[in-house]
Amino acid sequence: MTGIRRANLFDPAVSRPLSRARGAVTQIGPLAIGRAVLERGWTWSDDVKPTVGTEWCEVHHLHVLLAGRLGVRMRDGDEWEEFGPGDVLEIPPGHDARVVGDDPVELLDVSGNVGGFGSPTSTSRIVVTLLMSDIVDSTPTAARMGDGPWRQKLADHDRVMRSAIAQFRGREIETTGDGFFVAFDSAAGALQCARAMRGTVRDLGLQIRVGVHTGEIETTEAGVRGIAVHALARIMAAAGPSEILVSNVTRVLTEGSMAELTPRGPHALKGIEAPMELYELE
Repeated sequence: MTGIRRANLFDPAVSRPLSRARGAVTQIGPLAIGRAVLERGWTWSDDVKPTVGTEWCEVHHLHVLLAGRLGVRMRDGDEWEEFGPGDVLEIPPGHDARVVGDDPVELLDVSGNVGGFGSPTSTSRIVVTLLMSDIVDSTPTAARMGDGPWRQKLADHDRVMRSAIAQFRGREIETTGDGFFVAFDSAAGALQCARAMRGTVRDLGLQIRVGVHTGEIETTEAGVRGIAVHALARIMAAAGPSEILVSNVTRVLTEGSMAELTPRGPHALKGIEAPMELYELE
């Protein structure tokens, strides 16, 4: 970054055709910003679902609603929740949305991951570095704190974790309630993110365990799958409080990155045929 950068959402070059809607997506460095005007009667399930091919919208949104009223429903609930002008709303993956009333909806999406919104979903195999985290002793901690304080603590956890993910250019695949599943193009970036996550949650009085592994995954309409995902989950489960365990594949890819990795020996991981050499990130 050497100076001020500018992009314009009203530039015809960033416009995007949408069914019963007008959209635009522009890029500022690694961040994508979207603007949409959704017409009366627009719904995600009628106007976007046929194109993308997934049962629910799988994009994580952070919307600023400028005009109109928007209804949102999550896949794990039947109730529609309405939002109006001035509302800032975070919508996790796995939702449907619709325009409520006669007025069109105008909104901005500032989460940075709307670059592929409305594009067909296809199956592909890619090699990425994966990170999976989990809050240590989340259930007894929630019982001790009570529902209200725990919800606030969990919201703070999600906020600082997403800040670290954005800083090191990770792509959030999903959340697990008290943890995150993230993909990185850079193995070194994944380790830097894991270290940042561990430090920021300590400031909240929490501890996490983290696993990092590099492998080939398949992206489908239903999400991400592959042996690498199963191996990652086992690596994370083998970590203790505030530990970051790294596979040998990731270690090789990060040689020369100044990451200090201590051998933890071979681990027999459930569902993985051969023992895996694991390393702890200091």
